[in-house]
Amino acid sequence: MEKKNIPSMVFLIDFDGTCTTHNFPHVGKEIGAVPVLKRLVASGHKLILFTMRSDNTNKTISADPVIKAVNGKFLTDAVNWFKSHDIPLWGVQKNPFQHTWTDSPKAFGDYMIDDIAIGTPLIHNTSISKQPFVDWVKMEVMLENMGLI
Repeated sequence: MEKKNIPSMVFLIDFDGTCTTHNFPHVGKEIGAVPVLKRLVASGHKLILFTMRSDNTNKTISADPVIKAVNGKFLTDAVNWFKSHDIPLWGVQKNPFQHTWTDSPKAFGDYMIDDIAIGTPLIHNTSISKQPFVDWVKMEVMLENMGLI
């Protein structure tokens, strides 16, 4: 396959509902993200894991009555998912170079792939997951049509 001359972009990648189905605090089921994420990296793009997951060690109470405080190595689980699929991360929760030009805690990226982003193609299949998740077949077509892979 001929490699296109594509400028390197930074992609912020959510985890739950994006790389896998929603199953927090566990890692969800595979939904087809792996080959597309590998194509992004092979095209010269950089991936930043950008997720609500964190490694909690002493959370005992939540101010939100709907959300329970839970402890565990949840961010580590997500990072290990990328490692187990041989998908290199350029950053985790932050852009490794933006500190040189801003103190903002929001990670800088050119694109975001997230199941809650408007325009992200979703699958609604309650036999697989109670919550919608990214349709990676359609996402791959979108990325191809944009000339990114």
